[in-house]
Amino acid sequence: MNEQRYSNLKQGERGAIISIAAYILLSALKLFVGYISGSEALKADGLNNTTDILASVSVLIGLRLSQKPADEDHLYGHWKSEMVASMVASFIMILVGVEVLISAFTSVFEGTREAPDLIAAWTGLFSALVMYTVYRYNRNLARKIKSHSVMAAAKDNLSDSWVSIGTAVGIIGSQFGLPWLDPVTAVIVGGLILKTGWDIFREASHQLTDGFDVDLIKEYKQTICNIPGVKGINDLKARNYGNNIVVDCVITVNPSIDISTAHDISTRVEQKLMEDFDIYDVHVHVEPD
Repeated sequence: MNEQRYSNLKQGERGAIISIAAYILLSALKLFVGYISGSEALKADGLNNTTDILASVSVLIGLRLSQKPADEDHLYGHWKSEMVASMVASFIMILVGVEVLISAFTSVFEGTREAPDLIAAWTGLFSALVMYTVYRYNRNLARKIKSHSVMAAAKDNLSDSWVSIGTAVGIIGSQFGLPWLDPVTAVIVGGLILKTGWDIFREASHQLTDGFDVDLIKEYKQTICNIPGVKGINDLKARNYGNNIVVDCVITVNPSIDISTAHDISTRVEQKLMEDFDIYDVHVHVEPD
């Protein structure tokens, strides 16, 4: 089981590497075309992709660190490394988002004399197509290996595709006597960068502080209560270690049964949860009712 989980992390690296390559290419292209065409929106989109490079690198580092086995001062392993890396990436994205907003607002208030060259719009549309292709690849990979971090990267890819489409729309609109539409679009792009950074921060901090899906807890309880020999549940907690779930449970049984039977019931609980919900580890404590 552990070997398969480590193998999945290794496969997840491919998605991160593909994202990094795509973002390096597109950020360089957008920044170059943005400067020569005079498009604030395309430059903002290019800066957005530079933060995506850092975010994807963080995911890659996290995936690799998560593959390290447990040691004497990490007895539970290094599964949470990718969450720490994601949090660092979110800080970088928020800082860049603020910088893009400041630059875009300055351009709006200073006024834009002429619309950017139409090549900026074609660059945006090309970038949107590339990122949508990367999104489809990473989404399918995440479903295959059941990786939350790779799926988060895929959602970021899709978000970037929509940002590039919005950028192109703003640039095209500026060709029709509305040159101010380009810097206004840059403001929107800056806002999207901030939102993406905040979403990554919120998800990472939720997991690092042992937050967990309450609906899943309800499903676990229902499954446990349906196991023969279980009279009730006194306590049930769950937490994430990276993409792995660990459950701690206190069940009640008939006080007249012997220790061996009680142990068999707890073993059935552990196996049922691990098989039905792909849980990494389950700890069951038995108490008489």
